[in-house]
Amino acid sequence: MNETQNNSQNWEDLTIANNFMFYKIMRNNPDVCKELLEILLEFKIERIKMSQEEAINVDFGSKGVRLDVYAKDADGLKIYNIEMQASDTKELPERARYYQSVIDVDILKTGEKYKNLKTSYIIFICVDDIFGNGLPKYTFENLCQENPKVKLNDRAYKYFFISKNCDKLLNEDQKAFLRMVTGGKASNKFTGQVAGLLADAKRNTQWRKQYMEWEREKTYIREDAMEQKAVEDALTLVRKYNVSPESAASDMGAPLDKVLEALKEQTPAN
Repeated sequence: MNETQNNSQNWEDLTIANNFMFYKIMRNNPDVCKELLEILLEFKIERIKMSQEEAINVDFGSKGVRLDVYAKDADGLKIYNIEMQASDTKELPERARYYQSVIDVDILKTGEKYKNLKTSYIIFICVDDIFGNGLPKYTFENLCQENPKVKLNDRAYKYFFISKNCDKLLNEDQKAFLRMVTGGKASNKFTGQVAGLLADAKRNTQWRKQYMEWEREKTYIREDAMEQKAVEDALTLVRKYNVSPESAASDMGAPLDKVLEALKEQTPAN
């Protein structure tokens, strides 16, 4: 089976747990995104406005951030970011912290007072329990360690919903959606609507092409990272254990020309 056929098959198998599919459906259906936010946060939202930017770049030389679903409410006082996270990257808490800081920098204009910062909700929908405490939902806000009743009131909230623990939830709408994330069937009006949009999305040939290109780019990035790691490991063998570049490259599965090039670049000129 060639790469195109393989990607086509993968496309047909995608669920709402796939972050590309989640992004496309929510970004292109603001009313559905709003309802999901209301289900997860358990309060009513009059209207949301989807951000037209897919990425936020803070400054030249700084790491930017691509937000899956980034929206504001009607009056612009609240900011929402929802991420679908099917696997544990071991850095989600740090990512939540970084997203929070980037959003704050983006929305606070030069000279504005800090009190003009918006109330923000960073939401991760996870499959696995990244904290390992068996909870279906983890909600974080800044509290005083000496007296947890005292809140910082910085209006920054972070939520981690754990799909695999969703049966412990009391909110049936939350439970229904999170069951769908882990492969369950639609069981209420909202999840039925999402299932319909998912089926429609799979008939969208433009999205399918974008997904194939996205997957291909991720493969290239992974391969480049693996090659770079192999070259670094080979260099360690050469320097630390006096192994020949040829043997080191062979042992680590690194391209010999890249190993020789790196050695040349790192050798001080006479």
